[in-house]
Amino acid sequence: MQHQRILIIGAGFAGVWSALAAKRLINLSTGDGSSSATAIEVVVVAPEEELVIRPRLLEASPEKMTVPLGDIFRKTGIRFVKGTVGTIHTTQREVEVMLADGTSQSTIKYDRLILAAGSRLIRPEIPGFDQYAFNVDQMPDAIKLDSHLKKLASLPSSSARNTVVVCGGGFTGIEIAGDLPTRLRSIMGSAVNVRVILVDTGKEVASALGPGPRPVIAKGLKDLGVEVKLETAVRSIDSGGVTTSTGERIEALTTIWTAGMAATGLTEQVNGEKDKAGRLHVDPYLRVPSSPGVFATGDAAYAATDRHGNFSMMSCQHALYLGRVSGHNAVAELLNIDQVEYYQERYTSCLDLGPRGAVFTKGWERRVEYTGLMAKAIKKYICTVLIYPPANQSEALEAAKPITSEPAMTIMDILYVIRFLIPLSLGL
Repeated sequence: MQHQRILIIGAGFAGVWSALAAKRLINLSTGDGSSSATAIEVVVVAPEEELVIRPRLLEASPEKMTVPLGDIFRKTGIRFVKGTVGTIHTTQREVEVMLADGTSQSTIKYDRLILAAGSRLIRPEIPGFDQYAFNVDQMPDAIKLDSHLKKLASLPSSSARNTVVVCGGGFTGIEIAGDLPTRLRSIMGSAVNVRVILVDTGKEVASALGPGPRPVIAKGLKDLGVEVKLETAVRSIDSGGVTTSTGERIEALTTIWTAGMAATGLTEQVNGEKDKAGRLHVDPYLRVPSSPGVFATGDAAYAATDRHGNFSMMSCQHALYLGRVSGHNAVAELLNIDQVEYYQERYTSCLDLGPRGAVFTKGWERRVEYTGLMAKAIKKYICTVLIYPPANQSEALEAAKPITSEPAMTIMDILYVIRFLIPLSLGL
């Protein structure tokens, strides 16, 4: 019997759920007596056998924000290859992998490829950026920033030591700016005059997030003491601060860059139309139309979420569902059975605004539903419960069922949120 292989590049949210969804359908088909399903192998290639909880890398101790995958992969029969994909040959249906030792290469053939290698921070050509700018894009970057912040306490107090410049007023920039005042005081002492400055080129704070949550965000940043400099770009960065487009010099030992994301560079090796972020256009089944045998998912995919002109965002909210659909459909295509369309009409966002605040919105127009402690409890539930995969094998496979429409919050969800809300309301 000829074996077939589904090769998944990436072990982020989309990659993990692609693998689990693929194994789920293989198991179901095997139970129905399909001999061809038993011959389908699921292989995941990634630098580490762990899921990095990227939305939490802005927090202290980011090295703790991972989920080991070895146990669940072994129990579900998913093969893991530790390495980095350098080249994709879509015509030959194979990829070249640099293995973990850094010197050995391996060529892995595939019958279906799922590109789930995520996204990366755009690194601008600004003088001093590579040498002096911090970020929270990947685990090593976040650990570097966390270590730097902790070392500030050992330096003599000065305006530059006590000042952090956050570049970019998008989702990540606002969340890290909201987290820093409390975090810095816990490091340097509550009496220290901490200064956090958010620099953004937009005309309004949170310009990309729309008018709905903007007043809540603006008030939240003001209450936290975060200074916001609008219509301002960073022209250069050095060891002692930044120079802006207005000619202002801001003395700061810490500059954090959060502006701009692009899809994995591997999308350039796949023939197909791409959006401005480099994401591959996919059909409703998450296939790349001009590259037979290739699926794109997560941050690598530009996928319609509904029939109203909305498309997936580079977020775990969409990656969780895109992964389930891509993994399912890769197996379905090999078995020549019906595939499912990706459909995720419900859109929500929950932006953190410091220790006791957040803003939760619904719909693409971002209607504000909850603020303050209730929104904070929802945010905590999302980041510490909802986006984590089940550790139990059977629960993980059952959860990998492709979902084509998102349900509203369940009773269990609400109970979890209430559990988080009580200690928050008590200031714990």
